[in-house]
Amino acid sequence: MTAKPAAAAARATVYGYPRQGRHRELKKAVEGYWKGKVTADALTETARTLRRAHWQQLAGAGIHEVPTGDFSYYDHVLDASVMVGAVPDRHRAAVAADALDGYFAMARGTQDVAPLEMTKWFDTNYHYLVPELGPDTVFSADSAKQVAELKEALALGLTARPVLVGPVTYLLLSKPAPGVAADFEPLTLLDRLLPVYAQVLADLRAAGAEWVQLDEPALVQDRTPADLNAAARAYRELGTRTDRPKLLVASYFDRLGDALPVLAKAPVDGLALDFTDAAAANLDALAAVGGLPGKHLVAGVVNGRNIWINDLEKSLATLGTLLGLADRVDVAASCSLLHVPLDAALERDIDPQIARWLAFARQKTTELVTLARGLSQGTDTIAAELAANRADLASRANSVLTHDPAVRARAAAVTEADVRRSQAYGQRTVAQRTHLGLPLLPTTTIGSFPQTDELRAARADLRAGRIDTAGYEERIKAEIQEVVSFQEQAGLDVLVHGEPERNDMVQYFAERLTGYLATRHGWVQSYGTRYVRPPVLAGDISRPEPMTVRWTTYAQSLTERPVKGMLTGPVTMLAWSFVRDDQPLAQTARQVALALRDEVADLEAAGTSVIQVDEPALRETLPLRAADHPAYLAWATDAFRLSTSGVRPDTQIHTHMCYAEFGDIVQAIDDLDADVISLEATRSHMQVARELAAHGYPREAGPGVYDIHSPRVPSPAEAADLLRTGLRAIPAERLWVNPDCGLKTRDWPEVRASLESLVAAARTVRAELPTS
Repeated sequence: MTAKPAAAAARATVYGYPRQGRHRELKKAVEGYWKGKVTADALTETARTLRRAHWQQLAGAGIHEVPTGDFSYYDHVLDASVMVGAVPDRHRAAVAADALDGYFAMARGTQDVAPLEMTKWFDTNYHYLVPELGPDTVFSADSAKQVAELKEALALGLTARPVLVGPVTYLLLSKPAPGVAADFEPLTLLDRLLPVYAQVLADLRAAGAEWVQLDEPALVQDRTPADLNAAARAYRELGTRTDRPKLLVASYFDRLGDALPVLAKAPVDGLALDFTDAAAANLDALAAVGGLPGKHLVAGVVNGRNIWINDLEKSLATLGTLLGLADRVDVAASCSLLHVPLDAALERDIDPQIARWLAFARQKTTELVTLARGLSQGTDTIAAELAANRADLASRANSVLTHDPAVRARAAAVTEADVRRSQAYGQRTVAQRTHLGLPLLPTTTIGSFPQTDELRAARADLRAGRIDTAGYEERIKAEIQEVVSFQEQAGLDVLVHGEPERNDMVQYFAERLTGYLATRHGWVQSYGTRYVRPPVLAGDISRPEPMTVRWTTYAQSLTERPVKGMLTGPVTMLAWSFVRDDQPLAQTARQVALALRDEVADLEAAGTSVIQVDEPALRETLPLRAADHPAYLAWATDAFRLSTSGVRPDTQIHTHMCYAEFGDIVQAIDDLDADVISLEATRSHMQVARELAAHGYPREAGPGVYDIHSPRVPSPAEAADLLRTGLRAIPAERLWVNPDCGLKTRDWPEVRASLESLVAAARTVRAELPTS
């Protein structure tokens, strides 16, 4: 075939790449630095080595233009704050004394200084550090990191494109700094910020950048006319500069909507759009504005957030449609590959038949290069790849793993009665208080306790055959005994078993459910140095046998105080897995919910009176467009209630959520009909408690008083002050006292001291309450 000019020029590129390295070298180096075991120079060299390896792998695969600036020691939004000089006042001294230590102080805090707030990056499980801004914020350009990494890539002889968080998204993701009026709009600082971005762009051009990518994913959300006007103003000002590189404005995660005509008219040189789930909407919108004449289009046709192989023929059809809409069309993943593991070839334990269906970051780069070659040179040049792809897709579609008639029949038989408790909350709470006999302001934890090196070694020894199952279980029993004993001594009211047998709150259950696959090397960054291995949800889901009853029952045998059963909810099981894309999410959620319903029933039958079903991903998975919210929230809340509604009235159902903007889903939280919800609240100074109160939330809640993502140990006075703030929104008879989240990432000395502070705070504030 004769290629059109846009096709003939087609090349493959990516917006970003996993940072951690093949063996999580970055995590180990950063944590070693925190512990004083790795020097700053050694950490810097590890980072440089990883960047070089990633760029060379991309270039070797045929990626034309490698991204720079996407690498981060902790978080790319925090890097943007450093780039524009938006360092909170409380961190300025630390940054001035040592830039690296100050950077980590902003991320994690110190014993004396609180960190930046952390929340989810749009609808992903990646967490970013929220910029703190106010009317007195003074921006200043610091392009050292961005320039240095560009020069590293250029020195290797590579074509490189620096990637920056765009100025509009940066401001829209920001919050008023502590002490600033809550109604302050960071976007009002745009005119103050743009000259700083202009300086960074000029610095990058001077360093050799031909193109710079400015990521504006916030523009795929519902935006006000003022937001859109700000975007138009930003790119008019940046685009008309004469000392800039070419500008590629990138959007991803959804359709660009009303922002597309704004950017299409802007004096920028290219746009990057998501053509996976948002393909139809973005195609229609592009056609409606008359395409992008004179501009470069980067088409995200390979899903950058999931791990299934691409349908090459479908993507080629989309690319073919785009050829007449821009002067040049390049091929990309839909977003940064940060959200997928590094290399599926490392997975030696997965059935080879199933392995054919998987594409991690390295495999996705191969897909991109194949598509670019097919687009620019004709499909005859990739005939073998297309034939193999068709066979792999057919293998998955026809597999017995993906279809279990019994599971589907049970899901189809669910009725409205199955998703409702037998009594309303007002009746249940009386029965629960009588049954449990808890004091006002009851204290508890979220579930997990520190995962020590000894526990991880025991799991590794079991896998390697160095110890037998009996020896491993004795180690687990000893850990549970220690956790229960400590909680009793500390004075906690509702205990947990500590989850020593669990590797991860999703993976543990996935390994015990049919239809799931676990990886050994599928690590994905969640925040900072926290990496998870999302399991692969490949087929229909069922529960062959109880998953948690044995260890929960054992813990309960050690104490007279109630011990919570701990489960991960159906929405989170989906959100923190690589979910199947061959059926609606609602259908998959119902299957998982039924498996969990069986577990809840078995826990209750075994004598467990308090059962927590965690749903931290409920807000995270909320669609980015408001028009899509009702359908999602309907099936998501139904799935939770299906998991939990089969219990007796006197069994208390808890749930937990953390690190998200809960104000957007307060009605959905109410609709869950959980008896108690615990929520992260420390970094936001009890904002969620105020949001619950404003909604009129009628049930019990535990806004956290201990930030577990910081090494800081809160004093009893500090925890008590937070608790008093919570009491101004939630009455004492409905307020619980707990940490923000699970404790598995913390060390035992921190946990002991912090929980003792928490209990002391509860006792202090309890004594201040009026007596009846």
